[in-house]
Amino acid sequence: MKKFSVKDLEYIPAGHEDVNNPGVLKKVMFTVNDVKIEGTIQMVNWSKMAIGNKFSRHYHEYMDEVFIIISGKAEIEVGEEKAILEATDAIYLPQRVEHEMENVGTEDLYYIAMGIVTAPGGKTVVVDKK
Repeated sequence: MKKFSVKDLEYIPAGHEDVNNPGVLKKVMFTVNDVKIEGTIQMVNWSKMAIGNKFSRHYHEYMDEVFIIISGKAEIEVGEEKAILEATDAIYLPQRVEHEMENVGTEDLYYIAMGIVTAPGGKTVVVDKK
């Protein structure tokens, strides 16, 4: 699991900008060295999770995911690792790794979920927590 907060990253000029007078700045969240997959974007979702709700423990056979937290607070478990996610945090979830997430905050949780598939026909497999 790779987790970080966007607020801890520095702004740099976008690659197509004049470095001395950039029209847009960026914070690099993930690079090819962080997410070493070749695939197709399966989905980009704006997601909402109500207070106290969680999604079932599951994994994706052929899909990696990236979550970017917009607002709220969640606890996520990826494999055997746990982390708290809050606004500006991002996390990479590799395929075939069980994960579940719960809104542990005092407001609805909003996040962007992006999935990248590496092969056709993969399934999402719901599993019982051990």
